[in-house]
Amino acid sequence: MGLLSYMATHADDLLEATAEHLMLLGATMLISCAIAALITVTCLRSRPLGNAVVEVLGAAYAIPSLALFALLIPLTGLGFTSAVIVMVVYNQFMLVRNALEGIRGVDPALIEAARGMGLSDSQVLLKVQLPLALPAIIAGVRLACISTVGIATIAATINAGGLGMILLSGLRSMNIDKILAGTICCAALALALDGTLRLIEARSHLVHRDKPGAARR
Repeated sequence: MGLLSYMATHADDLLEATAEHLMLLGATMLISCAIAALITVTCLRSRPLGNAVVEVLGAAYAIPSLALFALLIPLTGLGFTSAVIVMVVYNQFMLVRNALEGIRGVDPALIEAARGMGLSDSQVLLKVQLPLALPAIIAGVRLACISTVGIATIAATINAGGLGMILLSGLRSMNIDKILAGTICCAALALALDGTLRLIEARSHLVHRDKPGAARR
């Protein structure tokens, strides 16, 4: 059986696995972004604290995913929950680092001008810093999404579902068509997410580049 024939015959299985993969991705990204937002706001109060938190998150990101899965299994067992927890931990480094760099990179003169207009610190953050930091924040989300797609594939080793189950099944049976089909679906999903978020990121750059010109007119 050829690859195209296999994909046509097992389209339902591939779609189901892709849907499970998207569920893992969606749950992970929602929780990751919420936690990263809280961490970022806390870190903005102190630059040394922010730097220390990023270092700790970077160290956690360096831990192999299988090792973290193994640590969590006695606590949360096999499956969806353990996979999401591990991927949320991994995502914090990319999300928090990019958010902090983007917000800290805003021109201090703009911040002072906003404060001179009577804006409070929270208003400056929401109306000045966050909009200008949006490209960096979106870049962090893009990196986290791509990382999650990859790690979710590995999460099949703890029965979390998704496209990784297709790959593992193919490896066990040495079914090359199944392995290739799973790989193609994973790659297509990652590339689609990357392309979509790159377009959004580029759009946010254009919007911010146009705003100063609009203000001058």
